[in-house]
Amino acid sequence: MIIVTGAAGFIGSALIGELLRAGWQDIVAVDDFSRTDKAPNLEGKKLTARVERTEFFTWLDQNEKLVQFIFHLGARTDTTEFDHAIFDELNVRYSQRMWQACVKYGIPLVYASSAATYGGGELGYSDADDTLPHKLKPLNPYGDSKNDFDKWALSQVERPFFWAGLKFFNVYGPNEYHKGRMASVVFHAFNQIGATGGMKLFRSHRPDFKDGEQLRDFVYVKDLCNVCLFLMEHRKNSGLYNLGSGKARTFLDLARATFAALEKPENITFVDTPADIRDKYQYFTEADMRKLTAIGYDRPFTSLEDGVDDYVKNYLIGGKRC
Repeated sequence: MIIVTGAAGFIGSALIGELLRAGWQDIVAVDDFSRTDKAPNLEGKKLTARVERTEFFTWLDQNEKLVQFIFHLGARTDTTEFDHAIFDELNVRYSQRMWQACVKYGIPLVYASSAATYGGGELGYSDADDTLPHKLKPLNPYGDSKNDFDKWALSQVERPFFWAGLKFFNVYGPNEYHKGRMASVVFHAFNQIGATGGMKLFRSHRPDFKDGEQLRDFVYVKDLCNVCLFLMEHRKNSGLYNLGSGKARTFLDLARATFAALEKPENITFVDTPADIRDKYQYFTEADMRKLTAIGYDRPFTSLEDGVDDYVKNYLIGGKRC
């Protein structure tokens, strides 16, 4: 039995889809199922059970002997939310309970961290130094909460026999229809181009970056799922791992790939970055992926152009899910 928390969300539901396609049949979905806007992400997926997030630890106490692996992907992910208490409860304390349960019952654990832990990137994007999380200064409470849990995990004497914290970079792909403002730029580009024929990107507010040439490491959700499946079977070399494509690309590259996938002429303009996030905005991210490849992960990551093309043509056009 495999547990996936955040199961109805973007990454959780995509991972369940990949697990089912890989032949894993005994999957338990954990989430806040009151969010009806996420329900379509699980339609048609065969699940052993659905467990409410608030009831999960009681359920686990009763079923722990059946559980082989836990993917803890559930979290509050809104980078524009500034209520620290929400993040402390959902991203830190809940994750601590998950860790402790995995220690108690001998269950391997993969959990979602975030590249938001790196803040503005002043100290680089290396996952090789376990002292680095103690020096990082995230730009928002979401990043703080993820970094707080990473630091806590690294400090623990009692650990699951295998664990991995995955620092997700800018993930895009199917099943993010419910995410609103927090959906990927590809999703917003598709909708803007469809509605107006053009795409608006954030203007640069730093002299060292031209408009649209802010750089991010965009990673396709299918690649992320492949890494999760690899780690589930690998079950050694515990620690924190970056999970990006390993190659920074500009927002202009992303917009142009979306226009190409839609077979529409490019029409790109620029608007000011909203004031509420301007001083929290990352201008460059790029995952150093050497730690993951060093333990044997050798699948190539999807190029931005190929990922956007697949996402647009096979999912966004027609509103399909994976």
